Amino acid sequence: MQASTPIPSATGRPALPVDVVMRREPITGPMARWQSWRWVLADVLPAGEPFEVPVSAPQSVAAAPQEVQPLPGAAVVDGASYWLFTGLHITLFRDDAEGLFLNLESPSPCCWVFWRADDERLLDGEPMAVPQIATLSYHDAGRWLDAQEKVEQVPASPEVVAWLSAFVAEHHHLEPKRRRRPESFKPLTDRFGQPVRISTEKR
Repeated sequence: MQASTPIPSATGRPALPVDVVMRREPITGPMARWQSWRWVLADVLPAGEPFEVPVSAPQSVAAAPQEVQPLPGAAVVDGASYWLFTGLHITLFRDDAEGLFLNLESPSPCCWVFWRADDERLLDGEPMAVPQIATLSYHDAGRWLDAQEKVEQVPASPEVVAWLSAFVAEHHHLEPKRRRRPESFKPLTDRFGQPVRISTEKR
């Protein structure tokens, strides 16, 4: 994947196709009395070259999952299964450049995924965790968490960070700091808030 970001037009936005891997792992310890399994976000992988998605395009939807083997270097959990969801893409919005910048400036830029349990997709009679949206925006993740949604994060790959950096460099502009007025220029007031008149005449 190239690091450059397509220049957004009036009718399109930069987007990147991604695959999301969810891990279903057994629960051990006292919690296993109430729940046998839990779902965890395992990875977000670039799945193609950046492209431009029309402004009017509907939100991307994850395709039917397929079970896969753990990726090389990934954490392996005994008894866990890994499920690959294709069809999603990350979209960058110019009016959210600040949220993208905050992610990029963090010690470890990451991808967030908002997912839900889907009663129509079952595994062993239980709902599967299906990713709904993937994002690189700090603000998006914060809004979802405030709404009590299930949101998890994984480190962004170097290719994704480079793509994000190109976009932020073009569209995020730090506001210049206003020069603070010296304290000596503040008007003097008495304890009632009335202006104080100072005379330099000698008595």
